[in-house]
Amino acid sequence: MLTYNERIELREKLINGEISLEFAKEQYWKNYKEGQRSWHTQDWKERRAKILKEKCEICDSTDTLTIQHLSHPKKYADYEREITRNYTQIFKETNSDIDKSEFKKHILKKYNYNAVPLCPNCGDNRLNKRVRKLPKYRCAVCRNEFDEPNYKSLEELITIFYTDEEALDVRDKCFVSKDKWKNNHNLSNIKYWFQREKAKTKDEELIGKEAFLLYLDDDIKYLSFEDTITACRRCASNYDLKSMELCPKCKEHYKGIQYPTCIQCLPEDKRKAALEMIEFGKEWKAMHKQLGID
Repeated sequence: MLTYNERIELREKLINGEISLEFAKEQYWKNYKEGQRSWHTQDWKERRAKILKEKCEICDSTDTLTIQHLSHPKKYADYEREITRNYTQIFKETNSDIDKSEFKKHILKKYNYNAVPLCPNCGDNRLNKRVRKLPKYRCAVCRNEFDEPNYKSLEELITIFYTDEEALDVRDKCFVSKDKWKNNHNLSNIKYWFQREKAKTKDEELIGKEAFLLYLDDDIKYLSFEDTITACRRCASNYDLKSMELCPKCKEHYKGIQYPTCIQCLPEDKRKAALEMIEFGKEWKAMHKQLGID
């Protein structure tokens, strides 16, 4: 695992074009082991010792002090998705026209088309399929009764889509991906993923480099202890595991980080309402557990 300074050096070399993206990634994840954490390294411990204060900055306790990060880095995959979305939007704006035959080939390769049954009279897809009564179908719109519905061919559906992407006929998610996920899509979904694939292929190196540099920036900021405070075990645990911090008003009870004070410091009417809501939540949770739906 690279030290803090080695990561900074790696980032600078990548920015300046001294090393390739592939080499930078290889060096960064070289000898990486599952479960390995930065705070287990000697580099972390040595730098941590220099900034650790003598008492908790939240409650003034001196019991088992640690460095508490107030923000955490995102995963590389999150940055890659974010940057890919940006490049996809640019690609869509500059390549709005997609060859119809190419789009059709893409659909046939990636998806199975399950045609939606339509009313032969009005063409609507809101059909009631009857089990005992004949004719088999009844249209919920025009009340037409029939045994054999109509279906639009893939070619017809694509033609409608190229004429009007917002048409009702092309909104149905009648395409099932051929991958292991078997997700349902409509033509608008397919077009987006098609353009995303094109953008990613076209700008793969740029996307990867931009995402990796953002990831490195985030990672280096985390290792720098920039956005941190010294906290005791109790305060650090409440912050990390429960998203709670010590109430600034009473300095005794903990509160959700999104609230200005703890429940005990609220005015009487608001405190009563909050406690009633908590009690209701406990009762609701207990009922769910009893019914086996928790």
